[in-house]
Amino acid sequence: MEADRPVPFEVCPIVEKAFGLMGKKWTGLIVHVLASGERRFSELLEAVPRISSRILSQRLAELEAGGVLARAVFPETPVRVMYSLTEKGRALIPIVRGLADWAHRWGGVESGGVESG
Repeated sequence: MEADRPVPFEVCPIVEKAFGLMGKKWTGLIVHVLASGERRFSELLEAVPRISSRILSQRLAELEAGGVLARAVFPETPVRVMYSLTEKGRALIPIVRGLADWAHRWGGVESGGVESG
């Protein structure tokens, strides 16, 4: 019967691109940390558990290329580099906070919820 057949659904390429960026491991946590204010590389490295400096550098570059964060270099000795969310990145704050709230409500692996890793 035609009426029982589900309507075809196609993912919008723009939505696919957004999920591709934000769905990478550590990206959401980086945005979550930057939601509370600008940070230095070392502060991000300390705040995001178990991330390597190589992966952090890669994710920061991807977020910068995506217009989600800004990188400001201050010509001091030693050079100071600060990362902060752009307007586009700040628009993600309710989303990452909502995900954090969801994680707190539904727990981890032991309660059948979110897997770590």
